[in-house]
Amino acid sequence: MTQSLTQSPTAAAPAPVATRRPIAVLAVILLGQFMAVLDASIVNVAIPSIRTSLHATGSGLQLIVSGYVIAYAVLLVTGARLGDRFGQRTMFVTGLAVFTLASLACGLATNTAALIVFRFLQGIGSAAMVPQVMTLIQRTFTGTTRARALSAYAAVISGGMVVGQIAGGVIVSSDFAGTGWRGVFLVNVPIGLALLAVAPRILPAAAVRGDRKLDLAGLAVLTPAVLLFVVPLVLGHEQDWPVWTWIALACAAVGFAGFALVERWVHRRGGEPLFADRVLRSPGLVLTACTLFLVMTTFGGWLFVIAIHLQSTLGYSALHAGLLFLPNGITFALASLNWSRIPARYHARMIPLGLLLAAVTMVVMGLLLRGGGDMGPLALTVFGIMGIGFGLSFSPLMARTTSRIPLALAADASGILVTCVQLGVVVGIATFGSVFLSLAGTTLLSASHAVGVTAIAEGVTVLVAGVLSAKAAR
Repeated sequence: MTQSLTQSPTAAAPAPVATRRPIAVLAVILLGQFMAVLDASIVNVAIPSIRTSLHATGSGLQLIVSGYVIAYAVLLVTGARLGDRFGQRTMFVTGLAVFTLASLACGLATNTAALIVFRFLQGIGSAAMVPQVMTLIQRTFTGTTRARALSAYAAVISGGMVVGQIAGGVIVSSDFAGTGWRGVFLVNVPIGLALLAVAPRILPAAAVRGDRKLDLAGLAVLTPAVLLFVVPLVLGHEQDWPVWTWIALACAAVGFAGFALVERWVHRRGGEPLFADRVLRSPGLVLTACTLFLVMTTFGGWLFVIAIHLQSTLGYSALHAGLLFLPNGITFALASLNWSRIPARYHARMIPLGLLLAAVTMVVMGLLLRGGGDMGPLALTVFGIMGIGFGLSFSPLMARTTSRIPLALAADASGILVTCVQLGVVVGIATFGSVFLSLAGTTLLSASHAVGVTAIAEGVTVLVAGVLSAKAAR
């Protein structure tokens, strides 16, 4: 039985939702989460094949990769609030249905423009589905079982991006039934249909909060601000940075400032801003959000850059390139799922030390690859150590912060955190992708030099994230 939620947005936390199948609930929602995260990176390995098949430009490829995450990131907080308003089960199933249908459309796309549009639709489906995951965990589990569930959740978010690189290589190279790159999207369809069949029966029903208000004014300002920021970064390099790109970036700065003013206005009128003060005041939430943003900026940017370098510069096949991510994926998963075995008194120091390790290995990889060398044993070893660093920081930081968030704020807090994670991926692809593409020439040496410079810049960014995490972990 579920207890009714009070009608005040500042009311006490809702009672946890009782269910006889908590493990089944966790399996369903984490598989949906995994699909959404996977789709943010699985397409990276398919980029060369898409370029050849659809004659896509460099900016078109970046929009195919980042368009999904743009829609996903901008709408996440609204998706979380809709879950409170209509029920997490309803919104999870609705988002899953949109995501599955859009995945089918992506797999059948006949040109670049259509693929970009369908990727945006995928992002909309994910934005409705994903915010419900953390909220359902918070309301289904208590005590130590909640901590373990949140750790698994964090591992799925971070590890799914690495698995996407590997899975993309396997799918593109296998060319099942002649689908080629289309398989990276079509693989979602049978999984999505299976989840749609079981989710309504397994996920618990929760009392809805019809009083929850949508911040349409904030959303109307934030969406164009994000687009004005990301699109120039994506298109600027290929068009040699025309005047309109700089105007758009300036307008984006104005838009973000306007968003802050609109949020204050919404708050004063008694509304519920996208980023409400009472949520932002949760212990460590803002510092954690900033840290996760920087971590995913470097991580998402690096996966995009290295996928292009391995195939387009070094000439590796999609399968070969995908398998080279295996050491990183394995160490990431092992660190993400076993960090809690380390004594709790070391956790606060473990997070910044993990990011320091990731920063150093990122720079070392850049130095190893900038001379045009292959991904040999030494580079693969360093890549694996990098996975340990990210795994010992991302997952415990996410788990420690979410475990301290009051249940009543779970939906909005999950939306804010995952928004920062996904915006980080968008900004990473746009900024570090642009740095790499602007430096990479037509020769092996110039492209390898571009990888080295990009990796060093990303290592410095991870170091900044490490400094922030030291404060967030406390």
